[in-house]
Amino acid sequence: MAITVLSSKGQIIIPKSVRDAHQMEPGQKLEVLDTAEGILLKPARPYPPATLSEVAACLKYDGPAKSLKEMDEAIRKGAMESANDRG
Repeated sequence: MAITVLSSKGQIIIPKSVRDAHQMEPGQKLEVLDTAEGILLKPARPYPPATLSEVAACLKYDGPAKSLKEMDEAIRKGAMESANDRG
């Protein structure tokens, strides 16, 4: 268990061991939740909550149908680019 101190400005320092364990980065946004147990900090969601139908509406494709060969080629190309990005 780590102990921290509340500053006069209401700030706390999250110990490095805890930040490392939770892969927290400088500038990362956190949700502050007031619970029965105390205060809970958790990573803020990058996007607001959405329903399945809202997400599905974003996935609509209006272009011409793609063949299986075109899809396979796009997947192969994406996999190669991803592998190259990782070094």
